[in-house]
Amino acid sequence: MSNIHKDYLGSKFGMWLFLFTEILLFGGLFILYSIYLHKYPTEFHLAGKELNVYFGGGNTVALVTSSLFMAMSISAIQKGDKKLAMIFLSITLTLAFVFLINKYFEWGAKFHHGIYPDSPALLERPKGEIIFFGLYFVMTGLHGIHVIIGAVIIIYVLFMLKNEKVNKDDFVLLENAGLYWHLVDLIWIYLFPLFYLIL
Repeated sequence: MSNIHKDYLGSKFGMWLFLFTEILLFGGLFILYSIYLHKYPTEFHLAGKELNVYFGGGNTVALVTSSLFMAMSISAIQKGDKKLAMIFLSITLTLAFVFLINKYFEWGAKFHHGIYPDSPALLERPKGEIIFFGLYFVMTGLHGIHVIIGAVIIIYVLFMLKNEKVNKDDFVLLENAGLYWHLVDLIWIYLFPLFYLIL
């Protein structure tokens, strides 16, 4: 019998504090976006029409679905079903890779057309469009980094599940991974309409 003390409440509280700092980071970027949208509404609209809504929509479906499987994984481990929890978590990880591959092709298409930070083709455009694409690459790029971090965390949790370090009596690590992943999903739900559905 293990005598190791685990502070589950402290672990969850620490995770919520970390997520709050992430919200502050993206919140600042959303405010910056709003300021420039107000200043350059026409340019933002025209630049936004150049983004592929199918890429953005596909990634939205992938992330929302991945969050569902993350929640199902937590529910499965609470019931003591390790195998099902690992299956659901593996599906979440697969959808994370689908998102990243989709984003790779989307960014690749933009680079192919000469649209990337400080590119000659971009710098010839009106200032508002330059700012729009600058924010697009910064915000979706930062979000992409968070998806990669989330995928690494999920791989680690899968390893811990396999080795019984995460189980129905000790699943706070999986819960915290779920909180982080839901935040990643939530941020994208805001990014998608801001860039791809701009009116």
